[in-house]
Amino acid sequence: MDLNAKIFVAGHNGLVGSAILKTLNREGYLNIVVRNRADLNLMDYNAVADFFEKEQPEFVFLAAAKVGGILDNNIRRGAFIYENLMIQNHVIHLSHIHKVKKLLFLGSTCIYPKDCQQPIKEEYLLTGPLEYTNEPYAIAKIAGIKLCESYNIQYDTNFLSVMPTNLYGPNDNFDLERSHVLPALIRKIHLAKLYQESNFNGLIADLRIPDIDEIHSVLSNYGITKTSVEIWGSGKPMREFLWSEDMAAACVFVMKEVNFKACVSNSKDIRNTHINIGTGEDISIENMAQLIKSVIGYKGNFTFNLSKPDGTFRKLTDCSKINTLGWKHTVNLQDGVKRLYDWYLQNK
Repeated sequence: MDLNAKIFVAGHNGLVGSAILKTLNREGYLNIVVRNRADLNLMDYNAVADFFEKEQPEFVFLAAAKVGGILDNNIRRGAFIYENLMIQNHVIHLSHIHKVKKLLFLGSTCIYPKDCQQPIKEEYLLTGPLEYTNEPYAIAKIAGIKLCESYNIQYDTNFLSVMPTNLYGPNDNFDLERSHVLPALIRKIHLAKLYQESNFNGLIADLRIPDIDEIHSVLSNYGITKTSVEIWGSGKPMREFLWSEDMAAACVFVMKEVNFKACVSNSKDIRNTHINIGTGEDISIENMAQLIKSVIGYKGNFTFNLSKPDGTFRKLTDCSKINTLGWKHTVNLQDGVKRLYDWYLQNK
């Protein structure tokens, strides 16, 4: 991938895309094309076709997606499967039509079965039922993997798929209803600390609610009191977390150094050519909350709402494939949580 190559980063404002864009800029790539959602609706085939006709990108990072936490995934099931299918179908197909040299499709480790053998190898895809709460999103991502594989087989394209584990980092979503577990806990514990300290100016600034009574109501609604923070589920499920800029470095590495044929282990029966990206290390939700509590300096307790779903009990990735190819993560979880909390304080 030459420094002057035209590169399209789809979804450049999100957690994933912004980290990839930052990495490309840092490495000196000079011809990067991006579009805001208002300027290019990736669910509109004709708009995407016009974009590819005009810009003719040589390389595509497909980081655009509809994403959310366990609640959002479970209650907006139709939107999650439909919108993700439309986005990826349009970008992947038009990348083929316009002879893009290489495309990188980003999925998620939620593609794997709920009760998957641990650690999870790429070959475990489609070996069992999915976790129900995020099944529509997972099916869309599996379809994206298979679309890339199938186009490579039929049309000799060079479309790669990577499956990052749970990501966190700059530009994360801290919305209390739609965020993933790590940023959600950072914000809830931060709000609990402000509440415990009776720092109502801080609460007003964070929640953007001027009325104190309404603030009490909102905090109560999210299980935040002056002495405790509610966590959904039992706190026992294990999760693996990857700093988004480590993920971006992995994606740029794969785009530069890896071709589809290197991911094919059986030329007769081509499948499971996607690549896991993770740390190979995990932590329980409860212990992660304790880590965040320590970083933030909160002095309260945690309660666990057992009426809420736990989701998949464990999703630890086997990263031997990408490690063998030449990439390994650099940021540990404690340092990453500190970095993300600092980012939140500066950008909320």
